[in-house]
Amino acid sequence: MMTSLNNARLIEAYLQNKLSPLHRLMFEARLILNPPLRSDLYYQEKTYRVVKMYHRKQLKAEFEEIYQRICSNPDNVAFQQDVHQIFKTKKP
Repeated sequence: MMTSLNNARLIEAYLQNKLSPLHRLMFEARLILNPPLRSDLYYQEKTYRVVKMYHRKQLKAEFEEIYQRICSNPDNVAFQQDVHQIFKTKKP
């Protein structure tokens, strides 16, 4: 159990570029020699990507909810126009 926890911490440091060049090189050598570690790296990296995508999805939903609230309130017409003007694309 301790080894897998240590591996998870090492993989995390590797993925976040927190290893020194020497430790990074040593870790990459271990990856070549240790297929289970390579597999752990793959799945940990994949997990981080899924979490990141989920977080983005949540933020997008929150922004959409805020946008709908702003657009449904007639008192915000001037603000809506300002926002649309800011993000208006310029035509060539």
